[in-house]
Amino acid sequence: MEKINVNGIQLAYERRGKGTPLVLLHGFPLDHQVWDEIVPLLEGTFDLIIPDLRGFGESTTVDSFYTLEDYASDIAGLLDHLGIQKAAIAGHSMGGYIALAFVRLFPERVSGLGLVASQVVADTDERKQGRYKSAAEVAEHGIGSVVEMMTPKFTPDERLQSYARQSMERQQPAAYIGALKAMAERVDSTPLLSSLNFPVVIVHGDADALVPIDRAREVKTALPQAHLVEISGAGHMPMMEDKEKTAEALRQLA
Repeated sequence: MEKINVNGIQLAYERRGKGTPLVLLHGFPLDHQVWDEIVPLLEGTFDLIIPDLRGFGESTTVDSFYTLEDYASDIAGLLDHLGIQKAAIAGHSMGGYIALAFVRLFPERVSGLGLVASQVVADTDERKQGRYKSAAEVAEHGIGSVVEMMTPKFTPDERLQSYARQSMERQQPAAYIGALKAMAERVDSTPLLSSLNFPVVIVHGDADALVPIDRAREVKTALPQAHLVEISGAGHMPMMEDKEKTAEALRQLA
């Protein structure tokens, strides 16, 4: 992977393909490899920029509190480094939250938005407190309990459950803690939807146990021009559970 210094961290990324710039942001608590199986289906259409978000994979992080906007600023710094003024931004789960933060901060730099197994609403108070509790658990005892809790919820597919577990187990506790707190403090992005004047693609599995498919349908209702693809039987990893349909949907951002 290539690496750059930005915002006090070292950000690792891969770049593949040619065409419209498309940034692919992975979810929590994974890394850029979650996109590996879909990249061959997209690299003929897009100039793919695939980072490890701060703290995850080969990217470093900081000990102080940071926000989703800080993640988004990291991506802006990466695009600056690559000389890319405008790109489509697609995010899986937490990556979708960061994509929305990027749209809020840098709307003039966005040519399209993709939300994969993600949502626009903020956490409920109960969910917010749950994230802080998980962060405290990781700080005290490590990542094991979060890995055990999340693995079966990612997907009904046992092969992909094994992949998710291995991916989660190689991440650093600091990345978990920083991301959990950042997600807990995110704002409701619903008001942002009415201002979007570029293509929006939503991909969601109807068996998603982490973000219910109703969250995707609510975005479609609020933004009728959005392109919604519901994938039957897929859980929280549609880019791996049905990479062909997910890739076909994301090509709408070219």
